Amino acid sequence: MFITDIRKEFYDVVVNQRVALLVSSDIDALCACKILQALFHCDQVQYTLVPVTGWQDLGTAFLEHKEQVKLMIKQDDDLGVPSYDDIFRDEEEEGGDDSGNESDGGSEPSGKRRRYDEVCYAVEREILFDYEQYEYHGTSAAMVIFELAWVLTKDTKDMLWWAIIGLTDQWVHDKITHMKYVTDIATLQRHVSRHNHRNEDEDNSLSIDCMRISFEYDLRLALYQHWSLFESICNSSYTSCNFKLWSMHGQKKLQEFLADMGLPLKQVKQKFNSMDMSVKENLREVIEESSNKYGMKDIRIQTFGVHFGFKNRFLASDVVHAAAALLESTEKDDSPGDNFIKALDCLSRSNLERLHGGIDLAKKKLMAIQQTVASCICTNLILSQGPFLYCYLLEGTPDVKLFSKPMALTLLCKYLLKAFVRSTRNKRCKLLPLIIAAPMNVEKRTVIVLGIPPESETSDKKNFFGRAFEKAAESTSSRTLHDHFDTSIIELKMEDRTKFLDALITLLS
Repeated sequence: MFITDIRKEFYDVVVNQRVALLVSSDIDALCACKILQALFHCDQVQYTLVPVTGWQDLGTAFLEHKEQVKLMIKQDDDLGVPSYDDIFRDEEEEGGDDSGNESDGGSEPSGKRRRYDEVCYAVEREILFDYEQYEYHGTSAAMVIFELAWVLTKDTKDMLWWAIIGLTDQWVHDKITHMKYVTDIATLQRHVSRHNHRNEDEDNSLSIDCMRISFEYDLRLALYQHWSLFESICNSSYTSCNFKLWSMHGQKKLQEFLADMGLPLKQVKQKFNSMDMSVKENLREVIEESSNKYGMKDIRIQTFGVHFGFKNRFLASDVVHAAAALLESTEKDDSPGDNFIKALDCLSRSNLERLHGGIDLAKKKLMAIQQTVASCICTNLILSQGPFLYCYLLEGTPDVKLFSKPMALTLLCKYLLKAFVRSTRNKRCKLLPLIIAAPMNVEKRTVIVLGIPPESETSDKKNFFGRAFEKAAESTSSRTLHDHFDTSIIELKMEDRTKFLDALITLLS
C-alpha cells in the first residue's frame, strides 16, 4: 500500500506503460501534475490527463484496482494512514479454518463466527474513526513529486518552481502550520541554492529566456507588484483585519499608517511599476518599520520570487492567486475542464499572457472577498449557533456566484473569521469555529457548506467538520453530496439546510 522504493515501485513501473494522471482541482495538485508531465516527457512516457473534482471520480478506480493503489508519503509526515489489511478483509482470507464452524443448515454462520466478524468489524470501525476524525494536510504533493525527480537526478529549475508554488498554495489557503511552512521553505531553499550554483556558468544565464529563482523576505501583501500598494493593503486579509478596514475608524487608521511611512498618496495609489524608483528603493524596510508600530510584526514572510528574462518578475503567491482564479473562473461559460487547462497553462513560463490574465481575475476575486467580508461584518450576518458561528450568503449578494467555488469560499471563510474575531467583544465567540453556506446552483436549488476550525495562532490546522457533516447528514437523511477532496465541504439541497444545521448543533453541543 505504501511506496518504499521510489525507483522500483513507482518510476520503473510507470515508465514502461501508459499512465493516467488523475489530478484534483487545487493548485498544489496542478503543480505536481506539471512536474510529472515534465518527468514523463524526459523518457517519452505516454499519459492521459484526467481532471477530477472529488471522491466520486476516484471511487470506482480505487475499488477496481485496490491492490494496485499505492500511497507516496514522506516519512516525516506522521499522517496515521491505516494499512489496507487493517481495514479490509477478503472473503478468501475469512474462510480458512472456519469451515467447521458453519451451522448444520450451511446458510447461517455459527455463533463463534458471528462473534469473530463482530469483533473484526468493531476494530475496523475504530481504526477508521481515529483516522477520519480530523482532516489535515501533510507535505505538498508538488514537493513530494519534485523530491522524486531529484532522487532520480531528473529535476529541473521549472520543476523546482512548481514545487515552490505547490507549497505556497498550502500557505495562501492556510492548510498547514507556520512551522511546517518554514521547515519546507528551508528545504526548498537548499534546492534553489543548488540549482543556482549549477547554472552559474551556463551560457544562457543572462539570456532573455533565462529563469532565476531567488529566496525573498517579502511583504505579506497580495499581488502588490501587479497592483497599487493602496489596493493591495486594502484587499489583503492580514492588513485589512489588522486595520479593521470595514469601519470608519479603520479607514482613518490606514491613512495614519500611510502618513507614518511618509509615502505620497499619489505614489501609493498608482501602479507599483509606475512608482518612483526613489520610493520603491527601500519600500519593504519602510513598510516593515511602520507596520511594527501598528502591531503588524509579521508583515514580511519567507517566500520565493522568479524572474523570467529581464522584465517579468513574480512572487510564488502571485502565481497561486492567478492559477486559483483561472481554475474557478465564473466570468465565462467555460467548462470546469477548460478552466483546468487554463490554470495548468498559466504555470508555464511560455504562457505569461495567461498568467497576467489570471492575475487580473485574482484582483477582482480579492476585491469581492474584501467587500463581502465588510458587508457581513457591518450587517451582522455572522450568528452564534451555540457550538459554532454561522453565516449564510443570500442569493442577491454581489459576487455570490464566485463563492460557489471551494477555494474562493475557503478564502472568504478564513478572512471572515479573522475579521469577526477582530471586531467582536464576545470572548467566547473568539474560540468558535465558523460554518459558511452559499448558493451553489440556483436551478438545482443546492447550497455549498464549508466549515473551518477556530482562529488561533497556535492552531494545528486540524478540521473536524468532515466527520461532523457526515454524521449530521446521516441523522437527518439530508440529501448531501460529499464529493470534494476536503471533507469539510459538502453540497446539500436548500430545503435541507435548516434541519442539517439543527442536527449539527445537537451533535456538537
